[in-house]
Amino acid sequence: MATVTTRKEKIIDYVLNGVTIIYFVIALFPVVWVFSLAFKETSQILTWPPQFLFKPTLENFQSLFSGLTGGNTGSSTVDFLRNFMNSLIISFGAVIISVLVGVPATYAIARYNFKGKEDLAFTILSFRFAPELMVIIPIYIFFQKLGLLDTYTGLIWVYQLITLPMIVWILRGYIEDVSRELEEACWLDGFGRIRTFFRVILPLIRPGIAASGLLAFIYAWNNFVFAVLLGGSRTAPVTVGAMQFISADALRYGDMAAAIVLAAIPALALALYAQKHLIRGLSLGAVKE
Repeated sequence: MATVTTRKEKIIDYVLNGVTIIYFVIALFPVVWVFSLAFKETSQILTWPPQFLFKPTLENFQSLFSGLTGGNTGSSTVDFLRNFMNSLIISFGAVIISVLVGVPATYAIARYNFKGKEDLAFTILSFRFAPELMVIIPIYIFFQKLGLLDTYTGLIWVYQLITLPMIVWILRGYIEDVSRELEEACWLDGFGRIRTFFRVILPLIRPGIAASGLLAFIYAWNNFVFAVLLGGSRTAPVTVGAMQFISADALRYGDMAAAIVLAAIPALALALYAQKHLIRGLSLGAVKE
């Protein structure tokens, strides 16, 4: 009987592993396909049936760096590197400000009891869930009067609606997991509140800062609505600049694929850099006394 049960468990394991592998291949195929398109010539991209074995070329990446895209389908000027730098400036600027403002704000929400605390926390969260198109018209009028349209300051400011709620609501759980008794012990040892915050609390919630900062960066990097309506030619990020690859004469698949590969590098690099903090953050609070 035990042998039959063991065989059934093995069969179930094999089936589950097979389903997992199939799902992984299906989910990963679009990523691999786009990556392969970035290293194909235009003639190879348009070939049917698709070519899975081909000689790689860097022509699409050279076009992006030179600013002249299109290859054999007709050329046009696309300043992708400027769009890339704009995305870095806006996204990093928004995340840095959100961390500087959000960490103390989250600590106050998590540690102090005051009237309307939960209402304030929910209001901050509602900024993230509210449709961007619902608030874009009053923001546009406001920015127009202040002269903030097509400026880094304006976009970094409005991106706080995306990044700040993410920082506050993820970090709140991390701070609440830190024992109050630990803080009180530090106060008894002569540490003030400010010193305890910087010397004790911040090191303990560093995994949460890394995780929330990374997610906030990804959301800011991928934003399109705020950038296309409140930005312009001077501050257009990669999400807006990518539209230049779609023209009346052709769709520049190779250039778009190369741009996607390059645009994915910052988020991937940050994820690899913050990997140990993310692992600690996922396991934080998993084991409690």
